[in-house]
Amino acid sequence: MLIEFTVGNYRSFSDPQTLSMVAAPLKAKDSSLDKNNVIHTANNPDLLTSAVIYGANASGKSNLVEAFAFMKQFVINSHKETKATGGIHAEPFRLNIDNVKQPSHFEIVFIESGKRYRYGFAVTKERVVEEWLYFVPKTREARLFERYGNEITPGAYFKDWDEKLKKQTRPNALFLSVVAQFNGPISQQMVNWFRKLGIISGINDAGMMPYTIMQLLEGEHGKAIKQLICRLDLGINDLRVKQIPAPAIPVPDSIPEEKRQALMTLLGSDQEFMSVHTLHTQYDNTGTPAGEEEFDLSSHESEGTQKLLALSGPLIDTLQNGKTLIIDELDARLHPLMTREIISLFNQKVTNPHGAQLVFNTQDTNLLDNTLFRRDQIWFVEKDQQGASHLYSLAEFRVRNDKDYKRGYIQGRYGAIPYLNHIQTVVSGKHGEKA
Repeated sequence: MLIEFTVGNYRSFSDPQTLSMVAAPLKAKDSSLDKNNVIHTANNPDLLTSAVIYGANASGKSNLVEAFAFMKQFVINSHKETKATGGIHAEPFRLNIDNVKQPSHFEIVFIESGKRYRYGFAVTKERVVEEWLYFVPKTREARLFERYGNEITPGAYFKDWDEKLKKQTRPNALFLSVVAQFNGPISQQMVNWFRKLGIISGINDAGMMPYTIMQLLEGEHGKAIKQLICRLDLGINDLRVKQIPAPAIPVPDSIPEEKRQALMTLLGSDQEFMSVHTLHTQYDNTGTPAGEEEFDLSSHESEGTQKLLALSGPLIDTLQNGKTLIIDELDARLHPLMTREIISLFNQKVTNPHGAQLVFNTQDTNLLDNTLFRRDQIWFVEKDQQGASHLYSLAEFRVRNDKDYKRGYIQGRYGAIPYLNHIQTVVSGKHGEKA
């Protein structure tokens, strides 16, 4: 489970900014939110089931998701993707001349197998400057390892240590990633946590379709995916996957390495690939069901329906296995009630018994509702005059539980809204004239 994530000097983030999933000591207007939206953990802080992030266009919402994605991919792949002199694709905050010369900073705190871990690193485009891993064996945090440049110091609890692995670690690769490749049990556990961290772009959500197709064909979640789609009032009675001639579906980089080969085999060669078809009820002139009609998903269903199906696999997997899922622009191409229903899956004990978490950004102000979220679940991203993004929670404001969060946000009480700068004068041509 995710506790918090910090990013600094990356893209639009200058100073370190932290997204926390720790439940604040507050009470919601609707007491059921304090029960359903909070995960109680043994020997760890209470955590939130979901968090929503608002902000103006270009405020940095998507950059926060990109920061998660960069950290995940670098942890999983740095041992093989970087060559001896290869670059690291970490883009510092470029609107300050000092930041450009400084490393980008990433740190994540999470719970795995009942223990709390804190892992992070600082990197330039050329090398790993720092790297650290700590955990809490009982009550106090203990060091597993620390790295400063090429110097790596293990702690007493780090059983993965081997002096040879230190020499195997290139300046532009993570020590954790290297040790995991050599079967270090702690390091493998950490890397596997990152593999399970789901990250979906609002624009490229179709990249999740191969995973959903795999689940429909032979996965453990196929039945649940069908039930979810059939109950979302889309007019769909069932789903079928067919093998048809066409170019192969590309397997996205977001799919874990161990599943890539199986997916490539499953989804076909250059001669055939898997196509999803939806089944709808066909009626006669009296309105009586007379059979079923089959439609090709990509040709006959709306983009919203296609997105729902693509998301259904990761959603079901996250909920049934207690994982964390991060989605950029969750509401894109979805009806507001559909978006709300997806959020409610995480904010109900009956549908989220394993403590799964959803983090997403959106522009849908209808979700700013005190019957859906606690104040500590609502976050904002706002840029300052120097173009740097700042992340903060509604819990930081003195707001009564019964207040209309949507109205307050639209009125600018919490910031993170666009400043339109008299855009009407541009259209009217009355530049510089007084209103």
